Amino acid sequence: MTLALRALPGHATVFDLPADGSALIGADTTITSRYEDTLLDLARRYSLGYDEIIRANPGVDMWLPGEGRQILLPGRRILPPGPREGVIVSLPEHRLYYFPVPKKNEKRVVITYPVSIGKMGRTTPLGQTYITAKIEHPSWYPPESIRKEHAAAGDPLPAVVGPGPDNPLGDYKIRLAFGNGTYEIHGTNNPTAVGLAITHGCIRMYPEDVAALFPLLPVGTSVRLINAPVKVAWIDGELLLEAHPPVDAQGESFEPDLDKFSDLLRAAVGPTTVAIHWDYAREALQKADGVIVTVGLEADDPAISQGSQYPNQ
Repeated sequence: MTLALRALPGHATVFDLPADGSALIGADTTITSRYEDTLLDLARRYSLGYDEIIRANPGVDMWLPGEGRQILLPGRRILPPGPREGVIVSLPEHRLYYFPVPKKNEKRVVITYPVSIGKMGRTTPLGQTYITAKIEHPSWYPPESIRKEHAAAGDPLPAVVGPGPDNPLGDYKIRLAFGNGTYEIHGTNNPTAVGLAITHGCIRMYPEDVAALFPLLPVGTSVRLINAPVKVAWIDGELLLEAHPPVDAQGESFEPDLDKFSDLLRAAVGPTTVAIHWDYAREALQKADGVIVTVGLEADDPAISQGSQYPNQ
């Protein structure tokens, strides 16, 4: 489906959770760019991150897509594995999911936003934690290591940066409990970099996104940070694959693992006979662009094994 860009004033980040318990939400959309658009403008307008929109549109100039260019907005997602509760930050996706506790007679929903994560050598930690504090209009106290880094680059920092447009934390800070370290979810004064591995370990959001999320999160909300680059879902006889570049312990991305995909598909389809197009699955894993593709179909013939290939559609 192709829609004119001006017909879409915004891109929803709130989705009803499927009533049948399945893991698929959202939809991919194609829009037509205008001459003044950049991919980064479109990413922010449609709640996508830098890497998400760049990977989904290979070969498109991010600064000058051009008038009338077809741009893919990847909005269809497989939910992260594990309990659907609290906040989940998926590092390979550069994306945050929030599962609020529904009020009486309300549907369960998930709210999702693009985020920035730690750059190589300054990784965002993995594991289970929770929110310890919420601060509006925070001051920033740059650690000594960051001050030394900036001083070496000829950009010395003061001991304290007060609230305002020069504060890299933005207007909202959500503190997480992680051992002796200080890790936070916060805004930014550099929104064009949202969706990159660029921080010193914290989780950055677009200013408008963190402003919307901040009042929804009670102190004590659970936060789970995961590294699940390959996700699969079995929906109506189709095996869906969503692949992102994995993040290693140093914060460096690498190609997803075909063996990991095999383990996930066995768990997803159970005893169902499925014809897998392995070459297509391997190609999707190599691209790791986050766009969901169908790599398997239910097979009527019990002689067909999971090692087979189905014809290209």
